[in-house]
This record gives sequence, C-alpha cells and structure tokens, in this order.
Amino acid sequence: MSNDVPVFDKVLIGGEWVPAANGTYDIINPATEEVAGRAPECSTEQAAAAARAAKKAFLEGPWPRMSGGERAALMSQAAAKFKAEMGSLVELTIAETGALAPIAERLQVGEVVARIEKYAELAREPVLEPLPPLERPGIAGSNATLASGVVVRDPVGVVACISPFNFPLTNCAGKLGPALACGNTVVIKPPPLDPLGIAELARILASVLPPGVVNYVCGSGPEIGEALTVSPDVDMISFTGSSLVGRKIEEAAGRTLKRTLMELGGKSANIVFADANLDKALGTAMSVWTFHSGQICIAPTRLLVEDSIHDEFTARMAAAASRLKIGDPHEQGVVVGPLVSRVQRDRVERYVRIGVEEGAKLACGGKRPAHLPKGFYFEPTLFTGATNEMAIAREEIFGPVITAIRFKDEDEAIRIANDSEFGLYGYVWTGDTARGLRIARAMRTGTVQINGSPPNPDAPFGGFKMSGIGRDGGRFALGTYSELKYVGWAS
Repeated sequence: MSNDVPVFDKVLIGGEWVPAANGTYDIINPATEEVAGRAPECSTEQAAAAARAAKKAFLEGPWPRMSGGERAALMSQAAAKFKAEMGSLVELTIAETGALAPIAERLQVGEVVARIEKYAELAREPVLEPLPPLERPGIAGSNATLASGVVVRDPVGVVACISPFNFPLTNCAGKLGPALACGNTVVIKPPPLDPLGIAELARILASVLPPGVVNYVCGSGPEIGEALTVSPDVDMISFTGSSLVGRKIEEAAGRTLKRTLMELGGKSANIVFADANLDKALGTAMSVWTFHSGQICIAPTRLLVEDSIHDEFTARMAAAASRLKIGDPHEQGVVVGPLVSRVQRDRVERYVRIGVEEGAKLACGGKRPAHLPKGFYFEPTLFTGATNEMAIAREEIFGPVITAIRFKDEDEAIRIANDSEFGLYGYVWTGDTARGLRIARAMRTGTVQINGSPPNPDAPFGGFKMSGIGRDGGRFALGTYSELKYVGWAS
C-alpha cells in the first residue's frame, strides 16, 4: 500500500474529532483496485454518542434558536470554504467513487456548493404563516370570542443523514442543506465504500457551525446505520439507498415513530413511440450507459419501444454501444467508467446470467471489457426479446444494463410501465404532446420527463410505491425537515 494515501481515522462527535474506536479500513479505487485511502471504523457506542451530542446541541445550543438569516450566513460561509478546496476534493472523489472527471467536478463536488448555497437562501424564508381570524359564537349568553393564530415551522430535531455510494457528496449535501436551514442538528453516516469526501465536508461545516450541529460517524458495515435508526436521540432518518435496506430502516424507525424520508430504488420506464424524435430518444436511452455506468436510481433501464420501430431502435442502440469508450475516469473521451466495487460488478454479472437463463437475448455487451484487466469495468449491455415478467425487467440492477420490451399501443405502454413495484421516474417520447401529458398523468411515478425535458432542481423529488416515502427538492424539502405547529390566541 502506498504511504501517501489519505488516512481518515477520526469521527466527529459534539465538535471534537476523536479516534475511531475500531481503527480504520481500506477504501478501494474502483478504476485501479488499489487502496485509495483509509476510513474510520467507529463503534456503535460512538454512533450513539454522536446522536446524544446532536440532541444536546439541539436542546441547548444556539443553532435552532438562530434566525433564518443567521443560519444562512454561516451556511454560505461554509459553502465558500468548501468551494476553495474543490480542486483536491475532485481528485479524492474520482479515486473513491470511480466517477469520470467531469462528473466528479460538476455533479459531485460542484453540486455541493450549489445545494448548500440554495438552502442558505431558503433558510431566510418566513417560518410563520398567519391564518385568517376566527370568530367563535359565545355559549349561553357569553360574548363571542375572536381568535387569531399562526402556523409555525419548527425543526424536527436530530436528523440522521444516510447517503448512498453513487453520489455520496451530492446526496449528503442535499440532506444537510434543508436539514440545517430548518434549524435541525445532524449526524452524518456516509456510505462505507466512499466516505472520504463526506468526511471533508463534515470538517468544513464543523469549522464554521456551532459545536454539535454536525456530527460524522463511519463504518464498513451496517451496524452504524442501525445504531442511529434505533437511537432515542434521533428524531428523523433521511435515507437514500436500496429498497431492501429502506424497508429495514422503516421497520426499525417505526418502533419509535421517527419521521423518515426514504429515497429508494427505481426501475424507470422509458416509453418510445414511433412518432417520436428517435435521434433524441436514442440519446436519452443511452444515457444509462454513459452516465456513471448506470449507477443512478433514475436511470431509464426499462426501455419500452413501440412494436413498429422496436427492431430498428434497438439495433441502433447496440451499434452505438460499440463506439462507447470504456476506461480510466481521467482519460480524455472516456464515457463509461468503472462500477463502484467488485461486489457491484458481481451483482451486474449475476443479473446478466439470469437474463440469459430467462430467455432474453444479449444484443450487445454482457461481459467485462477485455482490454481492462484491472478495475471494476463492465460493458454496456442491452437485452432484447424480454418481457416485463423477467427479473431483469423487475429488479434494480444498478449497472449499465437496459432491458428492451415491445408494446403495441398507448394502453399497453401504460400497463407495462405501471406493472412494477417501483415508481421513481418515467420518460416519454412522442410527437403528440397531448398523448405525452396523458401518459405522464397515468404513470404511477414521482417524476415524468416528456421529450427530454431537463431535471428541475426546484421540483419535488421522490417516489411512489417501493421507490420511497416523502419528497425533497427546492423549498419542498423545508416541509420534509420541519414540523408544523399551530399557535392561537384569543382577544
């Protein structure tokens, strides 16, 4: 192991960086399979102590009692400090996540600044909403009562922020921003595979915010997250990850009636009609291959193509796949980098075997690239001849794998799209705007993009069914990370 890899051997509890109780563990670079750094392996007792410290800071510290403007000023200061260190953080992000350099720079590290600054501004939003005066008739000859009142938005308390491995920094900032803006204190639990950038984010935030407002714990297994989920000092769990883990968290959190925000898996339908702009539709369909190796929950991995154009469209996709450059995240022209870990690549390979056994046809891909013996790489893979009942069409693979399914008409497209336990995202391509809107309303999913409409960062984000509970995004997140209180008075 190289002596110059970064070593993070401490966790943040109540404003103090203390040695992790169980030492450190290796973080593996997905592109090289070499050690990229070392992360702290804390104990469940330290996780519980972090939750207690956060609760103490919430009950006794200044953060929840500051005005929104005061919190906004400190959050903006933290964002500026983070921005000043972005260069070194980009390299760290590439090394631990395997993200391509442009993705690491703009959508991983760069997005942190944007999100913290956005919620610093939203922290200034009014927390009081007056209600119309209410006149209550008197009883048994007494005088009428005139009542006034306001609705107040209070912080929830202590929020445990548990982030996924695909966009760890971005996702964590999306939780911290609204949580802090509303006056909550937080315990950050990063993903085991790539927690180092988040440690740096915690360091920068803690250097600006009052002690105990931000706490950071880390470990290689599920025990740390479990300890936070059952802690009596945690009031809310904000989790992004798989539906399987989300169900377990929801069950455990229910014992103490914790508030939860669950951003879970997806198996998004991408519906392509014959009258669509097929060139643009093809570009979106291929984005799962070119964007973070398909490790995105909103990926359009169920490709529903109208029968009359199915063969032509999928043949164009397979041909285009051969032109995609796979390789090192730093290399110019590379559009497909590695999967995050050996375990994740094994998972993708297992699903490819299942798809073949189920009778689907491999139109392209399905194996590791021969020219890359090191690194967790996998070729962009397209299945045709599939049905919506197959495991490859029903289960989230989280890799560069698309399953193409034929449909005959609008009704069948909607039926297939909704025949899923997931409901996070949906895509529709059609030359008929009215039809696109009809289908969007009929789809049981949290977001629908018609004809390549770009994502809107101010829109609510979340899923139906097994894709999650709750919404965040823009000012909608303020309602998720706060409690409403009514205060009334008589005159």
